[in-house]
Amino acid sequence: MTVSDFGIGCVVLAAGESSRLGRPKALIDIMGEPLISWITGRLVKLGFAPVIVTRMEIYDAIKNSVGDVDVVINQRPELGRTGTVKEGLKFINDKYGEGLDILIVPVDRPGFSLSTVELLISKEDSTCPTYGGKGGHPLLVSKQDCNKIMMARSDAPLNGVISPRRMPVNDKYLHFNLDTKKDVDEFLMVVKFLRESDTHREAT
Repeated sequence: MTVSDFGIGCVVLAAGESSRLGRPKALIDIMGEPLISWITGRLVKLGFAPVIVTRMEIYDAIKNSVGDVDVVINQRPELGRTGTVKEGLKFINDKYGEGLDILIVPVDRPGFSLSTVELLISKEDSTCPTYGGKGGHPLLVSKQDCNKIMMARSDAPLNGVISPRRMPVNDKYLHFNLDTKKDVDEFLMVVKFLRESDTHREAT
């Protein structure tokens, strides 16, 4: 049992309320597949063993859509993103041991390329990808910063707990944020590009 092919854990955040969209973002249909399944499938292909952290109301639907991927419930999702990250870290620490770097992947920021992820996991410090001078996701968190997160209040803003280095990338959909129905409609076009990009990467 390994946390990944390269010794880095992965936490997928899917515990948000999705109040603006009006339905769970993790379960949005992406060409016949729930978004959470599409995201974790890409991460598994890279060699990760993702851990999904979600809320009680959609646990069964997510678990049924992702097969053998570990799914954890955040009992207090209203406290915010840091609390959700902490639940994922606790699970990884218990299952694989402490002292790992972690990749944090919010379900509502799915526009990243696999090339960006590969660049992130080559870094030793906490690192945030940037495009056009603006930070995006996923986020690589060093083991030292994982400790800071575990000691922080669950309702503390994550950007107030850690300060990752910035890494410029050529990733034009890095900042794509699924927040409204319009965003979802636009992302269906982005998915076609990402699939082509993933296929090209695998071919080379």
